[in-house]
Amino acid sequence: MSESVNMPSGFGGLMRYSEEYASRFPLKPTHIILFIILIIAFRFFLGMFY
Repeated sequence: MSESVNMPSGFGGLMRYSEEYASRFPLKPTHIILFIILIIAFRFFLGMFY
């Protein structure tokens, strides 16, 4: 008993996220890494002084 499955025509379930969503803040991965390093350094200096 084999049943055939009909797929919708067009994209076949694939989405292009660049067309669906445009970020207000375009960030590069290096910006995220630098931001995390700054947070860690700030936390470290707070620990030293308080």
